[in-house]
Amino acid sequence: MKPDADVDVIVIGAGPGGGSCAWALARSGVRVLLLDAGPAYDPATDYRLHRHDWEQGGFPDRAPAHDSYSFAPLQPLEPRWDELRSWSHIHGRFTRGERRRGWRYHHVQGIGGSTLHFSGEAHRLHPRAMQLQRDFGAAADWPFDYAGLEPFYEQAESLIGVTGPASDRSRPRRRPYPQPAHPPSHAGSRLLAAGHRLGQHWQANSLAALSRPHAGRPACNYCANCARGCPRGDKGSADVTFIQQARASGRCRVLPGTRVQRLIAGPDHRIRALEYIDTEGRRGRLSARIIVLAAGAVQTPRLLLLSDNAHAPTGVGNATGQVGRHFMETLAWTSSALHPEPLGSHRGLPMDVVCWDYNAPDAIDGLIGGCRFAAGTAEADLLGPINYARRVVPGWGREHKQRLRERFGRALSVVAIGEFLPNDRTYIDLDPERTDAHGLPLARIHSYIDEPACRRLQFMARTCRELLQAAGAGAPFEEYGSYDLFSATHVFGGARLGHDPEHSVVNADGRVHDWRNLYISDASLFPSSGGGESPSLTIAALGIRIAEKIRAALQSGTDRRPKA
Repeated sequence: MKPDADVDVIVIGAGPGGGSCAWALARSGVRVLLLDAGPAYDPATDYRLHRHDWEQGGFPDRAPAHDSYSFAPLQPLEPRWDELRSWSHIHGRFTRGERRRGWRYHHVQGIGGSTLHFSGEAHRLHPRAMQLQRDFGAAADWPFDYAGLEPFYEQAESLIGVTGPASDRSRPRRRPYPQPAHPPSHAGSRLLAAGHRLGQHWQANSLAALSRPHAGRPACNYCANCARGCPRGDKGSADVTFIQQARASGRCRVLPGTRVQRLIAGPDHRIRALEYIDTEGRRGRLSARIIVLAAGAVQTPRLLLLSDNAHAPTGVGNATGQVGRHFMETLAWTSSALHPEPLGSHRGLPMDVVCWDYNAPDAIDGLIGGCRFAAGTAEADLLGPINYARRVVPGWGREHKQRLRERFGRALSVVAIGEFLPNDRTYIDLDPERTDAHGLPLARIHSYIDEPACRRLQFMARTCRELLQAAGAGAPFEEYGSYDLFSATHVFGGARLGHDPEHSVVNADGRVHDWRNLYISDASLFPSSGGGESPSLTIAALGIRIAEKIRAALQSGTDRRPKA
């Protein structure tokens, strides 16, 4: 039987948006086919933490996504923002020229998507971040409020097994976290105390890493290497949570290694089929009553733009030129220093403690858009002796080895992540010159850090340095951030949610304007990025919400009926 002959919905992309949507559909009786361009990973055999060379590589990416996007020339760097240049006391400046460097969009293709290498942070958006246009005249408002998303947050948190503090000042909650918070590491405790000395409130972070066994998964063992893939399954990546449960329902089939190349638009405002190519080079078409696009904020706009034909001459969903617009990246800064005492900072959970004091849209004086701070030693990958030898302790030979032994486990890093407000110079389009291995134009990333963003980064950098000093650490030995490097894991926008088709791509239900059977379920929907929240939990909540809308459309037949 052909794969599309017995399915109601095809979901393109098996990250948190596609995985959660597939799970919510399958549990309600809908037959789903879940596709992804990347492979399925076996945590027990594919991840390398048991090997002697574990530190010499990051996530063992078997299908690198770096050949599917390019960078447009980025902005010149200005002397007045020199304090925001990335640097190392051993290697000097990260960007040697005088123009911002496009380094990498850190995206994983595969069953589980980028949750395979995420640090497990599980955050709800600040409620006020969802109404930036109404309250501050910035970005755009979400077409529903926090209360409208909360039931879906709760479902996602429960299935994943999210941990968090008993009292959470940062977000209103109707119910406690499903699991108790993890205790802070020794290094995290230093930041808690430092924050208190500076008049800040720090707390245990909310994490998709189990503090107690749950659904056949063990509690975390605090190895700190979430970014290299979790071989035990205690981290709640989409593959071992949503997708595993979807498959167990018997109503979700998963096809890895299936790269969708274009959507075939029909004359009746419906997507008739999709074209794909598999890992063996075989080409084919699939069709279903409803298609869900969940390829992420770079590849979702690309696929919509690649799908132009006589019925969608500027690309699917792009009748008003909104596809690829309002793209937002991560504003980030990390400062690292050595502490005089042994902290054992190579152990624990990444980002185990967090400060939300500056997260609200008006929390930073004179600026619109917030940020947050967290323990960042694992995020900085200062977890093993090789990185200490390369980045922390200069020199060579016997003396170098002795100094490395003395300093190992003493690195302390603070990371800040902040709001990125959309601007006209930051967007996704198709590269007019560069193509992928199949001859299709790459997604091209345009990015511009404007003056308010630089001022926000300045606040983030100075506060990170103050925290290190208050914690008793020495002067920083390495600092890096978004001003001179595009190096983003969290990206948003490009297919914005909204009521008005003139300024958005999809409606409040996640359905593409004017297309009756095409939905989107990933971070490209976000009208605003939030003040530093990790987006995976919000993406999953959106996926569950969108699945409810799809199920209703299937039951009522509105995906097939012509518009009145």
